[in-house]
Amino acid sequence: MYTLSEAQLKILPEMSDILQIRYRLLQMIQMMGPIGRRALAEQLSVTEREVRKETDLLNEQGLIITNRIGMSISDSGLHILGILKPLVYEWSGISSLETRLTKHFKIQKVIIVPGNNDVEPSVKILMGTEAANELERLANSQKNVAVTGGSTISSIAESLTPTKKLSQLQFIAARGSIGEEMQLQANTIASIFATKTGGTYRTLYLPEHLSENAYSAMMKEPIVKEMMDLYEQTDIVIHGIGSAEEMAVRRKSSPEDLQALQNCGAVSEAFGYYFDETGNAVHRIRTVGIQLEQVGKCQSILAVAGGTSKAKAILSYFKNAAPQTILITDLGAAEEMIQLLK
Repeated sequence: MYTLSEAQLKILPEMSDILQIRYRLLQMIQMMGPIGRRALAEQLSVTEREVRKETDLLNEQGLIITNRIGMSISDSGLHILGILKPLVYEWSGISSLETRLTKHFKIQKVIIVPGNNDVEPSVKILMGTEAANELERLANSQKNVAVTGGSTISSIAESLTPTKKLSQLQFIAARGSIGEEMQLQANTIASIFATKTGGTYRTLYLPEHLSENAYSAMMKEPIVKEMMDLYEQTDIVIHGIGSAEEMAVRRKSSPEDLQALQNCGAVSEAFGYYFDETGNAVHRIRTVGIQLEQVGKCQSILAVAGGTSKAKAILSYFKNAAPQTILITDLGAAEEMIQLLK
């Protein structure tokens, strides 16, 4: 026997695509409004004509409010979003993918947002919103939260607001700088998270990649010892997952180092460790920051990464991920991972 939603799709299969398009538009207007049609089209990687057609209908239905500064969601629109989410996730296959990947990785939970981060800038915001929601759920008094760098982790800040639980958090930079843009470094992100939530933060202003002698000397410094002690007391870790080549380039690795990573089959990177397709750590850089064994001791781990191009890296890292991990990804990465698993 068919369920009601399955019967609806049988008689009107086009309903799924139409519903998902209008749901995504309403969702982005809710998160980014007031927003204009052109900006909305760019965020969703669709034509401005398509946005105009669909938003005119949403406006007629009273689900959005349009004025000279842009479009915003109405109270009715917010109500409709909440009601439709389970149906949209069922019809798009997201719910079944979440269950399948959670079982495969043997982790706490997989959360999938619609879209593909490789082609839709708005997807990063959706992943950030889900991560912020999970942080709010996990947060309790006197929690230490270690955060890494990168644009995906930085996007979480847009969805953080001061609450009683979040204001008691201490955000800790999980590593030093790696030569990337200042606003994407762990130090900057930790301070922004603290500002957004009303919490506190601790930074680590040291180069991430050090020579053996420099590393040994730094580990004896009081400030470094203090930070290492904090990592031992970390309750929550929020981190991204990088492809091996991408991270090596960001670290300004030499051509010889890049070749060495290719030779050993490195696919993914996290916390200064490079992993091959089977999940084995094939290379490690000397880094002053949270270590992989410290991550494994934390109560909760939020891993955030999306886009079809990240599927191999996510699969590689999650070969040995801690069971208390929550993966937040997108539909593009999830569907590609299923294909690779076949």
